[in-house]
Amino acid sequence: MGYKAIIVGASGLVGSELLTILLNHAEYDEVLVLVRKELPVTHKKLAQLVIDFDELHQYAASIAGHAVFSCLGTTNAKTPDKTQYRKIDHDYPLQIAQLAHANGVKQFHLVSAIGANSKSSAFYIKLKGELEDDLKTVGLESLHIYQPSMLYGGRKEHRALENIFIGLFKVVDHVLIGGLRKYRSISGETVANAMYKNSLKATPGTHTYTFDNIKNA
Repeated sequence: MGYKAIIVGASGLVGSELLTILLNHAEYDEVLVLVRKELPVTHKKLAQLVIDFDELHQYAASIAGHAVFSCLGTTNAKTPDKTQYRKIDHDYPLQIAQLAHANGVKQFHLVSAIGANSKSSAFYIKLKGELEDDLKTVGLESLHIYQPSMLYGGRKEHRALENIFIGLFKVVDHVLIGGLRKYRSISGETVANAMYKNSLKATPGTHTYTFDNIKNA
C-alpha cells in the first residue's frame, strides 16, 4: 500500500506542480487536497475537501497520512489586509501542522522564502520567519523547509510586476555565485519535485533547503 499525501495550496504555482507529480507517481496512492473551492482536476487517486480555513478544527480527522505539503501563500495585491495576510501565510499552515502532528503525520513540508527571518523589519520576510520558528516548536518528527527565491512557471493568474522581476532574474542569475547562489530564481516544478523526492526519505529532524539543495534533491 502506498502513501497518503495532504496538499494545502494545490491551486498555486508550486502546489499545482506538486499535485501533478504525486498523482503520476506510484509511491502515493491517495492525494487529498484542502481547498476553498474544488479544483478542475479529476484522478482516481485524488480526493478534494472543500473547507473553511477559519474552521480547520472541524476537518482535523482528515489531516492524517504520510506527509503534509503546505504551499499556501498570498500577495499584497490579493490580500492587502495584513491581518488576513497573516492568517493565510502563518496561522493556517501552523494550525494544519499542529493537527497533522496530533494525528501522527510524520512529515511536514513547507514552501517558505529565502531570507525568512522572524527578526526582520520587512513584513513578508518576518512573517515567513515567524512561521518557520513556530513550526519548529510543534514537535513534528520531520520538518522540511524550502526557501526559494524568485519562483517562475505557469501561474494561472497574471502578475505583471512579478513577470518583470522574473525577466531581471534571468539576466542576473548567472552572476549570482558563491554565497549568492541561493538567490537565483527557480521554477515551481523544481521545488515541487524536491518536495516529492524528500518525502520518500526517512530523515527525522528539521531540514532547510535553498537553491542548490532544491535543485539537487
